[in-house]
Amino acid sequence: MKRVLFICLGNICRSPMAEAVMRDLVEKRGLTSQIKVDSAGTSNYHIGEPPHRGTKAKLQEYGISTSGMKARQLRSTDLTEFDYLVCMDDSNLQNTIEMLRAEGHAKVFRFLDLTHHKKDVPDPWYSGDFQETYDLCVEGCEALLTKIEAEL
Repeated sequence: MKRVLFICLGNICRSPMAEAVMRDLVEKRGLTSQIKVDSAGTSNYHIGEPPHRGTKAKLQEYGISTSGMKARQLRSTDLTEFDYLVCMDDSNLQNTIEMLRAEGHAKVFRFLDLTHHKKDVPDPWYSGDFQETYDLCVEGCEALLTKIEAEL
């Protein structure tokens, strides 16, 4: 079993979008018994809240469910419970490394480092561009899933 945790600041926009996209891809490829997906935030701003309405609306456009998803904060146990801790931007990467004392852990990395973009996933909370976030989540999730499939 491979376990993936997507991480952003508040866990209501980017990381739940990546979680939902990845779950959808995993299900479509018949890998739900081999890959577990979750998301978390480095802050405690939105604990218990569902994904942002913009995230939900964008995912609904593509027939992707957010059912049962609620924001949570990153926990110290996440470093041992997950095989991949995938951060949506450099700030979240640095915060995750600090919070989990994960300096040098190969399992903690920036999401788009798996793609040719080599940049952060913009936060639609500020930009309002949920389509760009969705497109980058799809690209990043496909790259991550290809990596995981090669390891299974």
